[in-house]
Amino acid sequence: MKAPSFTALDQSGEKIALKDFLGKVVVLYFYPKDATPGCTQEACDFQESLAAFKKAGAVVIGVSKDSLESHLKFANKQGLRFSLLSDEDGKICEKYGVWQEKMLYGRKFMGIVRATFVIDQAGKIFKSFEKVKVKGHVNEVLEAVKACS
Repeated sequence: MKAPSFTALDQSGEKIALKDFLGKVVVLYFYPKDATPGCTQEACDFQESLAAFKKAGAVVIGVSKDSLESHLKFANKQGLRFSLLSDEDGKICEKYGVWQEKMLYGRKFMGIVRATFVIDQAGKIFKSFEKVKVKGHVNEVLEAVKACS
């Protein structure tokens, strides 16, 4: 399946479009909120493995509905050296089907379901990970990237 196209700004104000990465593997991961425990752990895990992803020919891009200012603060505090896209209007989340009903403490609400998509060099979804558990996830993604390369 062809990966839905998108264009958005990252934490440094740079315009990022999926089409700009044709010929590379893209790890596109969606997370609920900057600076929360699970999201911080996931981002730091991707950062720690960034060299391995680059060596495998992949770029890592995170997406949430947080503002550019929130992303910049989060990236600076955690030392993240990959793009965090701001999807404040939720269009990218909707295209990838990650904006869903969630439940927390018996309360239903809409939010981003943690998910990761490995997109191949031709712009097709090679593998998707849905309802992700943070622990060990980055290693699974790296294995998928290596299989895709």
